[in-house]
Amino acid sequence: MKRLLCVGVVVSGVLCVGTVLLSAADPIKGIGPAGEIRKLHSGLQFTEGPAWDGHGALYFSDIPANRIYRLDSAGQLEVFLEPSNHTNGLMVNKAGNIVACEMDGRLVEINVKTKDVKVLAAGYQGKRFNAPNDLVLDKHGGVYFTDPHFRAPMPLPQEKTCVYYCDAHGNVTRLIEDLKAPNGILLSPDEKTLYVLPSLQKEMMAYAVEGPGKLGAGRVFFSLVQPEGRDNLGGDGGTVDSQGNVYITSALGIQVVSPQGQLLGIIELPEQPANCTFGGPDMKTLYVTARTSLYAVPMEVAGHRYGQ
Repeated sequence: MKRLLCVGVVVSGVLCVGTVLLSAADPIKGIGPAGEIRKLHSGLQFTEGPAWDGHGALYFSDIPANRIYRLDSAGQLEVFLEPSNHTNGLMVNKAGNIVACEMDGRLVEINVKTKDVKVLAAGYQGKRFNAPNDLVLDKHGGVYFTDPHFRAPMPLPQEKTCVYYCDAHGNVTRLIEDLKAPNGILLSPDEKTLYVLPSLQKEMMAYAVEGPGKLGAGRVFFSLVQPEGRDNLGGDGGTVDSQGNVYITSALGIQVVSPQGQLLGIIELPEQPANCTFGGPDMKTLYVTARTSLYAVPMEVAGHRYGQ
C-alpha cells in the first residue's frame, strides 16, 4: 500500500479526506485510482480543457494566462499558443487538430502543425456568442458546445445562456436555452445521450440524441453530492470512460456516476478540479486540470475518445 497525500475517495457513502492510507478496497471497484495521484505541473493560473491527441501529447488551457500548453510524451511542458483568445474547452479531432472554445466569442479549429486558426462559428443570428466554454465532438464531424456567461460581455450578446450544435458545414443550431449556466458537455460512448453539466444547479442533465444536433426532452441525470452546509453547487467539465461512466468535476472532487445515474464514488484531489480527460498509451490515465496545477490519476478503466 502507498500513502497518498491529500487524496480521498467516496466509497459506500463515506468520504475519506486529508492524508489517507488507501487499501485495495478504497478505490472505486473496477475504476480507480489504481495508484498514486501525481502532480505533473503547478504554478499556473487557472487550468482547463485537457485534450489528449492520441499520439503522446496533452493540450490544455490556462484561461487567465491566455495560453494553450502542450505536455509532450517526456513530460515536458511548453506554451503551444499565445494568445489563445482565452480558450477553455479543447478536443482533438480526427484530423489531429484542436477544436477549441474561445471565451472571446468563437468556436475554432487550430492546426497543430502551423498553428493557423480556422473559425468554425463566431455567432448565432448575427450576434457573437457570449463566451463559448466547453465542447464535445460527435462522429459526424459536428460540435456540441456550451455558451454560458463566464467572461462574457454584459449585457449578454445572446441575451441568454445556451447550448449549440455546429455541424460539419458550419451551420449552427441552438438546442437548449433554459439552463442558467450550461458548462461541461459530454456524449455517451454510443452518442445516444448528451450530458450537460450546469454550474449553478446541482442537477446534471441528460438529453436523448435523436440525430446530429437534434435532442429530445431533458431529464435530471444525477444530483451532485454537496459539501456540508452548502447546496446547489453545480458541475464544471468532465469526461466518460469506455464503460459509459460519467466523470463530473465538482467542489468535492470528481464525482463518478454510472450510466444509470448512480454515484460510484468521488475522487478528491489537492485542488478543486475544473476538467478532466483520459489519455496515455492505454487510455488509462485520467488527466485533471485543477486550478493552478495539472494532475495525472492512474485508472483501472480506459477512457473513451470522441470524434474518431
